[in-house]
Amino acid sequence: MSHLKREIGLLQATSINMIDMVGIGPFVMMSLVIRMVGSNLFLWAWIFGAVTALIDGMIWSELGAAYPLAGGSYNFLKEAYGKKWGPLMSFLFVWQTCLQAPLVVASGAIGFAQYFDYLIPLGFWGKKLVSGILVILVVLLLYRNIKTIGKISVFLWAGVIITILWIIISGFTHRQVSYSFMPSGDQSLFSFSFVLLIGQASVKSIYSYLGYYNVCHLGSEIRNPGRNIPRSIFISIFCIAALYLCMNLSIVGVVPWQEAMHSDFVVSLFMEKIYGPRTAMIATMLILWIAFASLFAVVLGYSRVPYAAAVDGHFFPVFAKLHPEKSFPYVSLLFVGGLGLIFSLLLKLEHAISAILAMRILVQFVAQAVGVVILRKRKGTRDLPFRMWLYPLPVILSVSVWLFVWYSTGSPAYYGLLLALAGVIVYFIREQWKKEKLKAGRENEAMP
Repeated sequence: MSHLKREIGLLQATSINMIDMVGIGPFVMMSLVIRMVGSNLFLWAWIFGAVTALIDGMIWSELGAAYPLAGGSYNFLKEAYGKKWGPLMSFLFVWQTCLQAPLVVASGAIGFAQYFDYLIPLGFWGKKLVSGILVILVVLLLYRNIKTIGKISVFLWAGVIITILWIIISGFTHRQVSYSFMPSGDQSLFSFSFVLLIGQASVKSIYSYLGYYNVCHLGSEIRNPGRNIPRSIFISIFCIAALYLCMNLSIVGVVPWQEAMHSDFVVSLFMEKIYGPRTAMIATMLILWIAFASLFAVVLGYSRVPYAAAVDGHFFPVFAKLHPEKSFPYVSLLFVGGLGLIFSLLLKLEHAISAILAMRILVQFVAQAVGVVILRKRKGTRDLPFRMWLYPLPVILSVSVWLFVWYSTGSPAYYGLLLALAGVIVYFIREQWKKEKLKAGRENEAMP
């Protein structure tokens, strides 16, 4: 019988996390974040995003090291909330993932097509065509064994790092604008209005950090998971945070923030100012390389979630199928990619991003943070491969920050809540149907 194999080491795991985190996000979000803050203080939204990722990364590290199985959060929630509430919580995660994962895929593809417009003006339908073709190519590339995928991930990761370092070095060696990111005059970092503004802008910056936990979805395929999962998470967060902050500082040192906030291709504009249009075209193609790499990692990670639930008997059995020769969940992969393709043709980028965060925060991030507390009380900490630092402070901060971000998403927050409530109703209807089916089966057996 085919089964998942532990063939991903620390380098491959970190590469998968980092290419998931970068993607097209920081390149299309940079101008949006500046526009939302509307001042030189926009960098604080990126700092807030990094701190949020670090705090939440401690929770993922503890859970991922303790329960290194395919599906990540599905297993964490099931284990934390026990036999009574665990099935409900894990079902809700799969329920929202069936929509949220394709939304993440769609947002990456839409962002790719939006940036491609710098190279060739595409128009509305041209962008939709490019985003759709991109999703298909990613699925085709992932249709192979995990060992080969690990090698592809490192190759894509190398391109990501080279591109970002080129941007950073170019900006610092051609600096034209100098200003401070500290408040002046009547501004204050501790005023309620500033905190609320940064919270709203952080909805966009936090999106660009998401992915540091991708390795947890591949838990069954990670070598020495007790050590490699936490290490890959923290290495990813620290490296990407440093790269994002340096890249922001580099770009606004050449393109004033007042100008950057109005550009849909801020990095291409930045390169054009330094090296001219031809080099800007090359830089744009490398940014598209990064977007492709991120989409590759996203589809890879999320394709394991429906598979894990199906193997456990909590999702449609067809999703439990592995490829007979290459041992990967091909049905689950095709489902995530297929629905992502449809969403990429129907949605706009900003709508997709807000919907992604609103759906994930309550069912996944907040529920997992609470789940760590429950597991520690029930099982203790002696056998944990990794224990978060300064417990319970990271849990308290994580829950507080995620609820604040959830509120800051605006109307999508309520749509996310309604989706969760709909999942609860579907779960209990499903459970009642299973009980009636089981009862009918027993009655048939009892008949002479």
